[in-house]
Amino acid sequence: MTENRPRRILIAPLDWGLGHTTRCIPIIKHLLQAGHHVIAACNKWQRSFLQQTFPGIEFVQLDGYNITYSNKLSPAGAANLKLVPQVCRAIKSEHDWLQQHLATLKPDGIIADNRYGLYSNTIPCVIITHQLQVQTGMGAAANKLVQRMHYRFLEQFNEVWVPDVADAHNLAGQLSHTLKLPAKTTYIGLLSQFGGQQKKEANEGYLLVLLSGPEPQRSMLSALLWAQLKEHKGRVIFVAGSQAAQQPEPTLPANITYYKTLAGAQLADTLMAADIIICRSGYSTLMDLILLGKKAILIPTPGQTEQEYLANHLQEQGIFPYQNQKNFNLAVALNSAAKFPYTFPDLQSRYGDYEKVVERWVKQL
Repeated sequence: MTENRPRRILIAPLDWGLGHTTRCIPIIKHLLQAGHHVIAACNKWQRSFLQQTFPGIEFVQLDGYNITYSNKLSPAGAANLKLVPQVCRAIKSEHDWLQQHLATLKPDGIIADNRYGLYSNTIPCVIITHQLQVQTGMGAAANKLVQRMHYRFLEQFNEVWVPDVADAHNLAGQLSHTLKLPAKTTYIGLLSQFGGQQKKEANEGYLLVLLSGPEPQRSMLSALLWAQLKEHKGRVIFVAGSQAAQQPEPTLPANITYYKTLAGAQLADTLMAADIIICRSGYSTLMDLILLGKKAILIPTPGQTEQEYLANHLQEQGIFPYQNQKNFNLAVALNSAAKFPYTFPDLQSRYGDYEKVVERWVKQL
């Protein structure tokens, strides 16, 4: 192939929350700037989100996994076990979808973010994941068994890209660092939708609540926080994290500004001007916070063992404090946060590492 010929790249992020979609933004942006044609395979709400940043790219409908979590606080790992059959069906379905659409889409390469069915024997394909060691919540033996199964999926791809650094001072801890790596694994540095944003140094003194993630836990946390925020005297910006969200009350308190969702430059400006942020401990959110140097209080999604591990790991590292959703108390959380060290790792320079990896891969297509 001619090296300078624009490539057609199919990129497909998982719909398990918004994080997989947001962390594909810098990769899409880099591919477009290099003159390549990007085809985003995603569902309707992912498309709506991406169109705000990339109104001119090609989209193709690919149904998501449509994961929901129980409204009961299950023991660690139990929620994920119940999801296994649904996930396996979704992986088979998306692989069948890819086989049916290869002839019409004609991609030169495929980048799948945690979509394990989008591998091909005829087209070079990459999978992005920060979870090389899935935390099952059921102990070391279960973790090892799941890791073996996980690697079988990963090794169906030509390459595995891990959005973290290989150094000891990394972000994801045991999630992305194991004794044995899958074949052709590359650490690509950190990814953030806010790469290249001009940072604001001065905070405006408000509390930002930034919700996200699967239902019904997103709605449950929204209701829990809203009940406590009504007693909070300071300024609050509340982002519900869903276009389907309903404003909690017809008339809002004077100190609270409410949005269903925010994206792009408006979200970046809102984040950068916040004094402190309350949010989930999703990995993409954490990468955004580290880049922007923002203080946050983390609330992991109950039953989502990856988020529970990250919240505990980062609190132990002195990076972010967390509280469990079940016992969350706003006053206690804000008081603890005021005393927390917030010792951020020196990772600012590692948000551009992915560019060389992407360029090297594209040249081989």
